[in-house]
Amino acid sequence: MAIAVGTKAPDFNLKSKQASGIVDVKLSNNLGKKNTVVLFFPLAFTGVCTAELCDVTAGLAQYTGLNAEVIGISVDSPFAQEAWALKEKIGIPLASDLNKTTTKAYDVVFPMLAGVGDTSARAAFVIDKAGIVQYAEQTATPKDLPNFQAVKDVLAKLK
Repeated sequence: MAIAVGTKAPDFNLKSKQASGIVDVKLSNNLGKKNTVVLFFPLAFTGVCTAELCDVTAGLAQYTGLNAEVIGISVDSPFAQEAWALKEKIGIPLASDLNKTTTKAYDVVFPMLAGVGDTSARAAFVIDKAGIVQYAEQTATPKDLPNFQAVKDVLAKLK
């Protein structure tokens, strides 16, 4: 069960492979400045994850217009995430939670996905500028997408 609305969001410091090299992705970088949408997804190079993050990328201006940054987190390596992002033209930061520390902190571990091992469940969180969770959703199955309209509705109230 994902962490609850109204709780302090666990900070994270994860690695992302960008054109400039390996960079840190931290929730705390946004605190006091903008809201953050954190999207946990099971694995890069899978159909539902690709559709989800390509759709989010296509609508990124909506999130920016709501003063929010979207960050995708999975248990993939930063190198796999970068290859996937380049192949699919994914335009949000992807952060590697290879050790599952952040996935566990947000309580969204999906055990034994397709028999290959534990991954992040599919989940969405809206975290306000003060670091408080304003929206939390873990989907019933990895094939289900979060309610992105609900995410945007919460963001619209926070601006």
